[in-house]
Amino acid sequence: MSTAEHKALAPNRARVFVLTVSDTRTDDTDTSGRAISELLEAAGHHVAGKTIEPDEPTRVAELVRQQAAIADVDAIITTGGTGLTSRDSTFEAVDALLHKRLPGFGELFRMLSYQDIGAAAMLSRATAGTIGRVIVICLPGSEKAVRLAMTNLVVPELGHLVQQARK
Repeated sequence: MSTAEHKALAPNRARVFVLTVSDTRTDDTDTSGRAISELLEAAGHHVAGKTIEPDEPTRVAELVRQQAAIADVDAIITTGGTGLTSRDSTFEAVDALLHKRLPGFGELFRMLSYQDIGAAAMLSRATAGTIGRVIVICLPGSEKAVRLAMTNLVVPELGHLVQQARK
């Protein structure tokens, strides 16, 4: 089956939980989480829930595990905690939970990011994969990076990703 045929069978509406991982962001200052939600809704998807959690790997892992177990969540998108600082632990927290990894996501994101910011793109540990039948995507905390990933990668493929994960 071709990619076009796969996409034709994909759901038009995914239910997504949005998690901002940050020690400093609040509802008022969470521009990245807000951007994810707005871009999802503009594309016809449903934000099933949204929260901000401190960069504590045990809590992040537990929250992602809980959301992945909820029957009405098709995908989880996180923002924040994917860099190299001592507090950035989203990658480790989520990577340990993934059943299948999508290395192409991070590779494509860094390629697109390189076109914008140059060699600093290598500092991102954006990643994606599945926990059971739920898609999990971890994005950087920068609103600009979030918009780049959502516009070029996530929104165009989310239905297709969900469809494939359900098989």
